[in-house]
Amino acid sequence: MKKIILIIVAVVVAAGLIGFFIYRQQSGYTKVLTAKLAKQDLATVVSGTGQIKPATYVTVGANVMGRVTRFYVKEGDTVKKGQTLAQIENVQQEANVDAQQATIAAAKTDISSYIAAEKTAEANVEHAKADLEQKKLDWEREQALYKDGIEPKSNYDAKKAAYDLDVASLDQAIAGLNQAKAQTESARGHLGTQVATLRANQDMLNKTIAVAPFDGIVTNMPVKEGETVVIGIQNTAGSVLMTLADMSVVTAEVKVDETDIVNIQMGQTAEVTVDALPGKTFKGHVTLVGDQALLRSTGIATSQSTTGTEEAKDFKVVVTLDNPDSSLRPGLSTTAKITTAKKSGVLSLPIQALTMHNADDDKPAGSSVQAASSTPSKTQPIQGVFVVDKDKNGKLRAKFVPVTTGITGATDIEVTSGLAEGQEIVTGPFKTLRALKNNALVKRDTAKPVTVSSSSS
Repeated sequence: MKKIILIIVAVVVAAGLIGFFIYRQQSGYTKVLTAKLAKQDLATVVSGTGQIKPATYVTVGANVMGRVTRFYVKEGDTVKKGQTLAQIENVQQEANVDAQQATIAAAKTDISSYIAAEKTAEANVEHAKADLEQKKLDWEREQALYKDGIEPKSNYDAKKAAYDLDVASLDQAIAGLNQAKAQTESARGHLGTQVATLRANQDMLNKTIAVAPFDGIVTNMPVKEGETVVIGIQNTAGSVLMTLADMSVVTAEVKVDETDIVNIQMGQTAEVTVDALPGKTFKGHVTLVGDQALLRSTGIATSQSTTGTEEAKDFKVVVTLDNPDSSLRPGLSTTAKITTAKKSGVLSLPIQALTMHNADDDKPAGSSVQAASSTPSKTQPIQGVFVVDKDKNGKLRAKFVPVTTGITGATDIEVTSGLAEGQEIVTGPFKTLRALKNNALVKRDTAKPVTVSSSSS
């Protein structure tokens, strides 16, 4: 029994000694997470939320006053250009058109009668010319006979009177012809006036029918069948029958934070997702970057706001979709992810590995370092990372190395100078990284370092 107790005590003592030696061996080491630097594709993405909007909205208003007798479409319907949308009562307009058409028919009949009168007048002129020619020959013959003393003076006077009468008759026939032509032209002028009036009446009749100006979707119908609509007068707006949206060109109108708007430019590519269509992504490009800051709480432009309260601001950005489909509807909530910068095969490191170092505390024994997100010291901080390297005794130490950076991805940031591919850096944990000192002894938290992923966006 005593031997068993002695054996147990010996085992406990041995285990204690082993643990003590291990503790002594590991004292002074800091466990850290590490990663090896690798090249990858990086993209800087700016997100904004908003809604789907068509590039063109058209309000179909009332062009005449009257009661809406019928709607041929309903809200949400897809319509084609020229399709009939609504009918407004048109009894008066149809009556005006019918009356004017009758007036024009009568005017055409009058013109036909005037043309017939012209023909008669032309015949009278020809007849008068023939009579005058005959009377002229008789008069000339009578003059010769009278000169030779063969015919008496009475015959001479009678022939001369007959000739003069035919000259007057020809003049009268020509005047009648000119009068007939004038009457015809006057009737044609009146017909032109009547035709113009018919066009005006027909236009008023056509305005009682609302038609689609383009292919689109009916998005709003504030008026019901049976209601009376009016046209706009001066500064008073008329009745709105419906609103059409041209969905051939679809945009995502989103708001972007003021801190990101400086990086957005025209033509940049974007990916648009719609809350109502999960799993679908639409490609697009930036077509408008607003220059007016909008108050986040109200959406009112700062130039129009009367309050002096300082608050967060957004800017409007419009992304035009490259290939929209029929499933999109105006007003659907959307998110646009705009790629503001993109590089392939660049050296990068995890953002959480980046720290700030105080230059005045940079001593071989190690100095205090604070995480990039903490408040900087009074001295000018230096941006950098802790590189894991072996000292002359083969022990791992964390050495601070200043670095310069480029574009920022979702989880990684580009390294433009200070590091090389394959170097091992400290990535965390955050609390450990925040308290880590320069040249401190470290131990990897895992047996094998984690390699940075080959893609980031």
